[in-house]
Amino acid sequence: MTTAPIRAAHADPTPTHRAVLGTRVDATSYDDAAGRVGGWSQDLVGRYVCVANVHMVMEGWDDPAFRRIVNEADLVTPDGMPLVWALRRLGVADATRVYGPTLTLHVCELAAREGVPVGFYGGRPEAIERLVPNLRARYPGLQVAYAESPPFHALTPEEDDQVVERIRASGARLLFVGLGCPKQERWMAEHRERLPLVQLGVGAAFDFHAGLVRQAPPALQRAGLEWAFRIAMEPRRLAGRYLRHNPRFVWHLARQLLGADLPGANGSRSGNR
Repeated sequence: MTTAPIRAAHADPTPTHRAVLGTRVDATSYDDAAGRVGGWSQDLVGRYVCVANVHMVMEGWDDPAFRRIVNEADLVTPDGMPLVWALRRLGVADATRVYGPTLTLHVCELAAREGVPVGFYGGRPEAIERLVPNLRARYPGLQVAYAESPPFHALTPEEDDQVVERIRASGARLLFVGLGCPKQERWMAEHRERLPLVQLGVGAAFDFHAGLVRQAPPALQRAGLEWAFRIAMEPRRLAGRYLRHNPRFVWHLARQLLGADLPGANGSRSGNR
């Protein structure tokens, strides 16, 4: 895997995007996304990246405030194949998948090569304990300046201030956030102005790269059937989510493609900088 070099943060135009059930999804690629993130890491400006799948889109469908958080991200990648297919049906013929766990590897490769310190916030303690050495072994020279698994309880304002101070003091320029959707997107938005770095909400990437959870075989991923594999691996945790969201997504996307007037359909990106 070889990523593009870090480029100037504002060298590239805003990517083409479409609204999928009101959620903005950007037509990007691994090299493009990693290059943007690398460039932004030099800015000392708070930014965040969302990796969007059906779950995220349907959370936004049910909660306009959450949809606004996603639409105000600096980049929203098509993490799930259904969103790639939706982009293509909406006129972006060359849309490709930018999957959070794979994007994590591209960004870590770039960070190791360019000497950009990274941090990790989220996940179970055992995930953090395995994730960091696994990535250091894969990318010699990767500077992991910060790694923390937060407690399960909601942080008090004082505890949150301490987390912010530890992240800022670490010198990390890229922060991978693995709290799961929709918690991680809300957390990134709440901390954008307090953390002068780039946050990437990558969810299950922590468990995958720690070796705690198996990823779906590539053939299932390409077929858009990763959800079925994940249900088989974690039925008690994931079955309800997928069985609730997937049929509704198909129904409402069909309505959008047929020209129905849907709420929040323009996928505003007013908060993008």
